[in-house]
Amino acid sequence: MKELKIKDNALIHKKHFQEVANVTEKIADKTLEQLEKEGVFIFPELIKDSEDISKEQVILQSINQCYRSSNVMGFLGYGNERLVIESRFSNGETDYFFQYLLECVLHLPNVVELNTDANQNHRTLNMLLFFFPNFLKKAMRKGLFKTYIQKKYNDENIRGTIDIPRHVKNNTPFIGNIAYNQREFSYDNDLMQLVRHTIEFIKKKPYGNNVLRKTKDEVATVVEATKSYKYFYRRKVLEKNIKKPIRHAYYREYRALQRLCIMILQHEKYQMGSGMNQIYGMLFDGAWIWEEYVHLLIGSDFYHPMNKGGKGAQRLFEGNIGLIYPDFISRNVDNRIIADAKYKPYENIRSSDYQQMLSYMFRFDAKKGVYLYPHNQETENVTGLRLNSGTTYENNVSPREDIIVYKCGLEIPCDCNDYNEFKVQIKKNEEQFITKVSNILNGEIAYS
Repeated sequence: MKELKIKDNALIHKKHFQEVANVTEKIADKTLEQLEKEGVFIFPELIKDSEDISKEQVILQSINQCYRSSNVMGFLGYGNERLVIESRFSNGETDYFFQYLLECVLHLPNVVELNTDANQNHRTLNMLLFFFPNFLKKAMRKGLFKTYIQKKYNDENIRGTIDIPRHVKNNTPFIGNIAYNQREFSYDNDLMQLVRHTIEFIKKKPYGNNVLRKTKDEVATVVEATKSYKYFYRRKVLEKNIKKPIRHAYYREYRALQRLCIMILQHEKYQMGSGMNQIYGMLFDGAWIWEEYVHLLIGSDFYHPMNKGGKGAQRLFEGNIGLIYPDFISRNVDNRIIADAKYKPYENIRSSDYQQMLSYMFRFDAKKGVYLYPHNQETENVTGLRLNSGTTYENNVSPREDIIVYKCGLEIPCDCNDYNEFKVQIKKNEEQFITKVSNILNGEIAYS
């Protein structure tokens, strides 16, 4: 397996991609919408949930003799080549920061620690397995998938179309039974059989029961519904699902689950580059996963609107005009503060970000705003920026005392020996980060 690791938001010369030329050719200058249609899993759902990425965004953009990566992390593969996109805030051989974000936000176990060997194929398979409970839960919120299937019977209670060739073969001499076929609306169908085969596949892994533990009720429901399950039907079930993907919009969660199950069951046979999944992989919007992580840290003090998801939509004007996307609005009405999670370095928070923040502050009558960003080097504790008043034409520009925008960073540990050491260090940094945000909320920090 050939693998290349790059950082998100980086400009890299094309010569570095020679070892993974095939996968690069398949994804270069393609939009996220195109990659999603070809079988790549993208978190969150592009249009519905994320304010920071769009379906037109290009994952790897060709610029002269270089490729520029976007604000997306994860892995993409084609055949025996894999491109891994790590967080720019991580240093060292392993991207512990990205792994930690996945563990916190999506409740994934640590892929690195559970992986007992260095084989990259197994690492990818582990990643797919750990996502299975998440996809299963989402799909089964709509109940078990039910569809029409053709069932074969051979008894005396005929209820369908007589199958003459089968009847002659099985019931000669005639002893009272009739061979017939009947179309029934059933839970025990090809898709649910595929899910059952995936469950049984995961159970055989050393950590399989731990992976399925959080979805034990859903697993039990699937097992109960698929009474015709037989291990030796796996190839047949797999082929049927590849040929007949779920297309109905209502069952899009089951469509995603179907694609994941196929990837898992095909993985060890190196068939992921064939059929409907020529390109495979999982991509995560860096801004989205950082915002959700910050919400876990400060959510008790802030509202967290999700405008595109239809939760807590905010507008600038009456009549539902002017949709806006503040990340966080403090719950304290008397001392309202707007917080904006930025997955970018301190120095990259600039003019357009300031204008956006000030418009949010004006809309909600907030006197304070705060940017919450990651960094991997020591910086000032908290930086406060006071809004100017006056104009240069009248030579009366001066900083105001009542409106301040802060920059508050969470330090990402570097040069950790292992993932456990990283977790210990970042937990300490989280406590400091939460304290800094709390001090801003309580007015204990003016400006610096």
